[in-house]
Amino acid sequence: MTELNEFSVRSRGRNEWIDVTGDVRRAVADSGIKEGICVVFVPHTTAAVTLNENADPDVGRDVNLQLSAISPDRPEFRHSEGNSDAHVKTSLVGPSVTLIVSGGDLLLGTWQAVWFTEFDGPRTRKILVRVLGE
Repeated sequence: MTELNEFSVRSRGRNEWIDVTGDVRRAVADSGIKEGICVVFVPHTTAAVTLNENADPDVGRDVNLQLSAISPDRPEFRHSEGNSDAHVKTSLVGPSVTLIVSGGDLLLGTWQAVWFTEFDGPRTRKILVRVLGE
């Protein structure tokens, strides 16, 4: 059995982390699937999704600081929209995560959350959740 769910997120700016764990959990519950996998996919080239700590808000800030050090906005970039650093950060973080579904819920570690990462906001973005299993 497979179920597809879609929801939107509105970011306020660049380099923002938004906890979407509750939305993903709702998609899993709505699917009725008890055992399987859940794929969270962001169909954008300047936004991504990742798993990381949800207890300390400085974790997202620190990751963004390091990503900006790896990919700063540079005058040498040729991309006409002026968001090449956002494209690089998105490539580093990635467009999807795959999670285990057990007992009808996400199987996450104690401190883990599903984070939507916006590198080129403010924007309204789409997140797709595909739940597969039985």
